[in-house]
Amino acid sequence: MSWHLDDVIVALGSAPGSSLRGLVRATGPAVQSLLTDGFQPDDPAAWNTARVPQRHPGRFAVPGLSAPLPMSVHRWPTERSYTGQPLMELHLPGSPPLLEALLAELCRRGARIARPGEFTLRAFLAGKLDLIQAEAVLGVIDADDDAGLRTALEQLAGGVSHRLAALRHDLLNLLADLEAGLDFVEEHLEFVARGELHARLATARLFVEQLAQTTTGRMHHAGHPRVVLAGLPNAGKSTLFNALVGSEAALVSAHAGTTRDFLEATVTWSGVTFDVIDTAGWEVSAQEIAAEAQRLRADQLDRASLILWCTAADASDAEHLVDRERQQSCPSARLLRIVTKADCIAEPWDVDGSLLRVSALSGLGMVELRETILAHWHRISRTDSTWLGTTAARCQESVQATLAALTQAEQAAADPDVGEELIAVELRDALDHLGRIVGAVYTDDLLDRIFSRFCIGK
Repeated sequence: MSWHLDDVIVALGSAPGSSLRGLVRATGPAVQSLLTDGFQPDDPAAWNTARVPQRHPGRFAVPGLSAPLPMSVHRWPTERSYTGQPLMELHLPGSPPLLEALLAELCRRGARIARPGEFTLRAFLAGKLDLIQAEAVLGVIDADDDAGLRTALEQLAGGVSHRLAALRHDLLNLLADLEAGLDFVEEHLEFVARGELHARLATARLFVEQLAQTTTGRMHHAGHPRVVLAGLPNAGKSTLFNALVGSEAALVSAHAGTTRDFLEATVTWSGVTFDVIDTAGWEVSAQEIAAEAQRLRADQLDRASLILWCTAADASDAEHLVDRERQQSCPSARLLRIVTKADCIAEPWDVDGSLLRVSALSGLGMVELRETILAHWHRISRTDSTWLGTTAARCQESVQATLAALTQAEQAAADPDVGEELIAVELRDALDHLGRIVGAVYTDDLLDRIFSRFCIGK
């Protein structure tokens, strides 16, 4: 991406189609020149002298229109705007032909149509947003449920950015103290005690370690949360899948092993959209098709936000032993156990009654199951909502590299035989990777990949 930051850029800022009011956004050092000799403000004195953000109602003459266009100009005349440059928002009737005529006239007057994400890119380059917050702008636009919107808004507000900035500030000060001590090594001056150095590195390492865990969690949960049905063959998973998604999507049979591929459907419960996946029963088989089914099941379990483990109420004692053994392979934090086919027996085999009993055929426990899935997901998402899945994907490698460098620095600080110059090397490496996360260190290619996914007017 070639950046021409002195260009005046314009774009449609409102949704496509007809509406009561449309919005055209424009920014650039000479943005006000777009309206010279064309805009007739109701209050010319205020228009000519305003030095603060202000709304200016008036009319704008557009060639081809029989009368001046009623328009309000919301103007930020200085660099204290979203983009860090003078910025204007032009509000007018939301007729697509009028909006197109206005854009054409503004381009004739010297502006150009903005590239995808160029407004937010200028905000980033002006220091108004860091890279994590810039990605959150797209997260707000793309959010398709309350949880995703909440995470995007928290990230946009700087929830994780402020903590990363504080960490980076502390590590920069620590590095400055170390390098100052190296400059005066012959005078035996100590700018930071070894014990304090070790303690501050340990604190930084612990913070990044926690961040690395949430990064991995968000990698699992990018997109809709995934509820994967798992269990032994003939545990009633396909029947339950049909009941959860409200259709006969899965083939149901009394014979075990009917499901060989996996089935997926999307449902929305209480404002949260889930992808529900039915997988093959957990078995060991030398048959090629069965082995492939097990591979697909393992892949779905690895990507699951929540694993719904189904144990049939009429399972034999031998099947219970295998069932418990298979459960050990699933992450306990993402595992929710239930008893299926609850209409088959009068008394539950779980003597304490701790597991939810459901019957997809009779409807027993189905309402409670959906509520339990929602509650379980909310508990999981609260621990993993530090940042968006797209940000986690971009930052995962840098977070792991930062953690590795800080771990090496902490271990070196604990060894009195290791010189402080080696600790400084690891600190510089950690700071470099931290800079990549927030955008203090970046490449043109990285910014191109991020901002090209935005819509034109953002």
